[in-house]
Amino acid sequence: MAEEIKKIGEKSNKNLFQKFWFLLWKDNSIKGWIFSVVFLFLFIKFIFFPVLSLATGTSLPLAIVESCSMYHQGGSFSNFDAWWDNHEEKYTEVGINEAGFKEFPLKKGFNKGDILFIARANPEKIRVGDVIIFTANQRNPIIHRVIEIKENQDGTKVFSTMGDNNNGQLSFEKQITEEQLVGKTVMKLAPYAGWIKLVFYDWKKPIGEKGFCNEN
Repeated sequence: MAEEIKKIGEKSNKNLFQKFWFLLWKDNSIKGWIFSVVFLFLFIKFIFFPVLSLATGTSLPLAIVESCSMYHQGGSFSNFDAWWDNHEEKYTEVGINEAGFKEFPLKKGFNKGDILFIARANPEKIRVGDVIIFTANQRNPIIHRVIEIKENQDGTKVFSTMGDNNNGQLSFEKQITEEQLVGKTVMKLAPYAGWIKLVFYDWKKPIGEKGFCNEN
């Protein structure tokens, strides 16, 4: 009797799984499409991102670039020497020369809409030239390059950043504390893929901030 109940239970579980699998991947009806979208949304939000956050040590393991502040004309195919000629002065003022910048990670910056892979930002391991993400009482965290690091008397670090494509520093990025750190950019994961999300609200931005980065 117990064996028969066990077999019935196994058969029932198998049938449920088959129905679930069909509805998720093979059902071309509106019901199947809606089920798939809802399932993928819940999976990404409650399983994929929490696991990725745990693995990377940051609450923001993936970030979409929403501005042109780190843009280099030409993107991944940009001419570094031409870019440096236009921005040399602002880096010379903070003691960064061309040879030093060429050794920085992501030396060609990144474009609006790029998706970045982020890891935990250990204050002790952050170096000048690293691209960090930090909070600054703005709508979203800021993604800029470290240009200076100082140490307080208690041993904590204070960071100063600047956008590769900005003319200078913004007021809120001159004194970044350890508590403001969200993460450190490891790599550009998917160029332009973030536009799938950006198109829904980029049009609301001021004229000078909406659309693709200006090549001029």
